[in-house]
Amino acid sequence: METIQGSEPRLSIPGKPYPVTTLGFPAEMIGPHQTYARVSEQIAEVPLRHPHQKLWLLGFAPAFTLLLVFGIAVGYLLYRGVGIWGIQIPVAWGFAIVNFVWWIGIGHAGTFISAILLLLLQKWRTTINRFTEAMTLFAVICAGMFPLLHLGRPWTFYFLLPYPDTMALWPQFRSPLVWDIFAVSTYFTVSLLFWYMGLLPDLATVRDKARTKWKKILYGLGALGWRGSARHWQNHQSAYLLLGGLATPLVLSVHSVVSFDFSVAQLPGWHSTIFPPYFVAGAIYSGFAMVLNLIIPIRRIFGFQDLITVRTLNNMACVTLATCWMVAYGYIMEAFMAWYSGDVFEMAMMRDRAFGYYGWVFWLLMTVNVVIPQLLWSRKVRTNDIALFFVALSANLGMWLERFVIVVQSLHHDFTPAKWANFIPTIWDWATLFGSIGLFLTLMFLFVRYFPMISVSESRELIAQRKEGRL
Repeated sequence: METIQGSEPRLSIPGKPYPVTTLGFPAEMIGPHQTYARVSEQIAEVPLRHPHQKLWLLGFAPAFTLLLVFGIAVGYLLYRGVGIWGIQIPVAWGFAIVNFVWWIGIGHAGTFISAILLLLLQKWRTTINRFTEAMTLFAVICAGMFPLLHLGRPWTFYFLLPYPDTMALWPQFRSPLVWDIFAVSTYFTVSLLFWYMGLLPDLATVRDKARTKWKKILYGLGALGWRGSARHWQNHQSAYLLLGGLATPLVLSVHSVVSFDFSVAQLPGWHSTIFPPYFVAGAIYSGFAMVLNLIIPIRRIFGFQDLITVRTLNNMACVTLATCWMVAYGYIMEAFMAWYSGDVFEMAMMRDRAFGYYGWVFWLLMTVNVVIPQLLWSRKVRTNDIALFFVALSANLGMWLERFVIVVQSLHHDFTPAKWANFIPTIWDWATLFGSIGLFLTLMFLFVRYFPMISVSESRELIAQRKEGRL
């Protein structure tokens, strides 16, 4: 038995590649045989030499095909108008707003992992933060398109912006849709700066290892003259921590503002004070699930098991389980408050939600979003990447269904029975949804191919701290 200062006792077992804790999964946050040179070579060879080219093309082809479908769907939408969707009165919000809230939620895990866990000194975030930051940017890009497309006349989007009063018309600042513009644009800007700031040292590493002149030039331009001097590192760390501090409150504020789109209304199913924390917990839940769905195949294909260790997957699964219970608590309180309030409209909404036209969606939501993730109580599931992948996939499906229930089911039965109507999505609704997934995956495939997807500098820092006995 050996004990390292500042860590739990570790048991060295002959034949095991990692030190193993009493919990049964590796204690290391990075493989014990990793060195500075090995880390640099393993991560930098992906954008420089493009290993697994055939597998990359096999994944990129369907993603790009879905992107083309998205282009066709958006082009036809601009030509014919939003009437090609299944929206009608009273369901004036359909897949577009469902997709918007879903994508914004997915983008929250990147900022949570990068900013909050950075400030909390959680070292297990080191080998996944770069990937999750990129995921955040691409998810916000997908999300930001849907409110504009939903306008019907996207070219008039500037009415939501605080432009000069040359037309004697100001935006309605009491509208949550205007709040969304400020929240999402701020979130994207800070996330982009945070991602790029962390990327600078690694772009310089790729530049120095590049063998062709044009790659040296391109990566050199991206590195902004980074030389790795003490002054560079001091300024870099100060700016990185500052951006982390700025990004931390955004995790709580952005999805809270998105929830105001619903909670400020008087509609049963929307008018609730629980929505801001409920939406934030759901955003982190779906975001971590998407990270697992993306990082597990990447880890296997590129052989990053020494960098993205089982301990990292276990910790992510634990956060996913914790946020799953927060979301489940929101479901319980929503039903309880509908009964406790004595509001006949709220009680009718909950009965319709569970046993009405969309009742099957509600119970499917409960199954995939609450019941199946309870498998994460098992350590065997948390440390088995295949099982973990499908549990995370279930959570992602469940969170999209949750947004569908909130948006569509609440709208289709409002106060006046004469206006009740059901929403039936058209082929263009589905084309826009799956097309946005194609846009997201296309951007992710391009990122994996041309950028270092794991932070070289922070991985080296972990190795240095382990050598000094601080891990």
